[in-house]
Amino acid sequence: MACFFRRKIAEKLGRALQQSEDVFIPALTAVPVLKKQQGADFRLLIGTLRASGILPSSGDVQVQTENLATQLKQDNVVEDISAARGIINFKVNRKLLAQKLLEPFGNGEDDKFGLNSELFNTLTTGTTLVEYSSPNIAKKFHAGHLRSTIIGNFIANLKQSLGNDVIRMNYLGDWGMQFGLLGAGFGQFGSPEKLKQNPLQHLFEVYVRVNKEAENNEDMKQAARDFFRQLEQHESHAVSLWQQFRDITVKEYRHIYERLGVHFDVYSGESFHQDQAQEVVQQLQSRGLLKTSEKGTGVVDLSPNRDMTNVCTVLRSDGTTLYITRDIAAAINRKEKYSFDEMIYVTDKSQENHFSQLFQILLAMGHSWADGCRHVSFGLVQGMKTRTGEVVFLEDVLDEARARMLHNMSQSNTTKELENPEETAEKVGISALIIQDFKGPLQSDYKFDWDRMLQAQGDTGVFLQYTHARLCSLKQTKKGVDAVAFDPSLLSEQTCTAILQHLLRYDEVLYQSAQDLQPKHLVNFLLKLCHLIASAHRDLPVKGSPEAVAQVQKKQSYANFYRFLLLNCQNTTLNSHNGVDFCIAF
Repeated sequence: MACFFRRKIAEKLGRALQQSEDVFIPALTAVPVLKKQQGADFRLLIGTLRASGILPSSGDVQVQTENLATQLKQDNVVEDISAARGIINFKVNRKLLAQKLLEPFGNGEDDKFGLNSELFNTLTTGTTLVEYSSPNIAKKFHAGHLRSTIIGNFIANLKQSLGNDVIRMNYLGDWGMQFGLLGAGFGQFGSPEKLKQNPLQHLFEVYVRVNKEAENNEDMKQAARDFFRQLEQHESHAVSLWQQFRDITVKEYRHIYERLGVHFDVYSGESFHQDQAQEVVQQLQSRGLLKTSEKGTGVVDLSPNRDMTNVCTVLRSDGTTLYITRDIAAAINRKEKYSFDEMIYVTDKSQENHFSQLFQILLAMGHSWADGCRHVSFGLVQGMKTRTGEVVFLEDVLDEARARMLHNMSQSNTTKELENPEETAEKVGISALIIQDFKGPLQSDYKFDWDRMLQAQGDTGVFLQYTHARLCSLKQTKKGVDAVAFDPSLLSEQTCTAILQHLLRYDEVLYQSAQDLQPKHLVNFLLKLCHLIASAHRDLPVKGSPEAVAQVQKKQSYANFYRFLLLNCQNTTLNSHNGVDFCIAF
């Protein structure tokens, strides 16, 4: 494990500089693996020690580097120490490198690989509530909600793997004037029979039709207002119809979530907080935070000088509440109900100002816990289309991914005969969709590209799944190999060392992801690992190797090494219950 080597090097630094070894742990980083070059395993930036006051900030950096390097002695763990420009490099014993990294595998602790690192000691753990996906009810699942769904799932899985109690919440858009339109429209255009046959499609058709009708029909607009007023006043007919729409939607959405490998602990929604929102208004008023604008709306002044240059509207002129008012009520209710230590909202970047105002208002109301609330925003997906044109619904995208992947598989000479090719195409296609989304910074917009996404080579989800499948195949062919009884010193080839060096970075990559909640660090770590494994398949053959006595033990070592890599892949990244959740299901 990387922490073993990091600790040994830190001990040397602590003795040399008369400091606690703990201060050096975060300053020691694993060196990224360079192609066809076997270098150092860890490095220390002297600038880090200067910035923290361990070394004087004045003086020549290179002189400090060389002086410190000469004080550090090699031993049976660290076999080489060298100074570069402002950096000290450390190379560890190669036999020990293989032994320590493979140790969890031999001890049956492979599911904890990388998770016991002391890097995580600085992370606080507790109860984390993650709100994500949050589509609108009575509509088919729009493709625009894909990013929130998979990014939120990644964050929830990551937090859980690092020891947090995670509450996964889907905050549905289930309230507002649109339900007045839908209720009035269903009374005129709806069909109970069509609702049973294809529920969300029929509701969508009704919604489109009633919106068009309301554009030039004042009676329809009034009917919509009347229905929503009945809903707010809890009249049984309106509530019953609304509840039917909500239940149908959640049931349909669960099918989509199952395909994505996503689940929720709580299905909440705006409707749960409509009454509490009025209590929020009263609390704002009692604290002197609620002001009346020139238009007669209720606002909270968030400007630094309290001169009304930056206000947030929380109440319409007719006294009804807005989305942010219900968000304030929801946050307060969640804190009371779940006692969370942190709450994370996952939405697109257009809502950044909304959440900034939400957190400011909560703090102004005296809720100091709002400092533990965080908005993770993301950019837009551009050009997401199917063969039939512009995409509206996520189900269309998932079906298209499966169909295109099935076609690609049928055209490939390397595709084996499968019991259920459609199921495989579904898993690989959705995996490709998720990996394409996760490769770059979350806040960046990116252009959707079917052809690039589904390539079998390169940095794609298809390549990751191919690597995983190939490791599984090797596991099947070498079932009789003893997982423990092999000599790590036999894994001396440069290809093996490169993989082991790369795995040294795993806890650092996890720590980085925990800090900024970006999946790109883990995804790019995995893509690099898969490329290294592809090189290993060429250089370290298991199938077809010579059966000479001298080669048998080495071949078994390779087989065990591949089994270790398989377990590492499974436990760090790729699999959920259905094999498509590339969202860190440890």
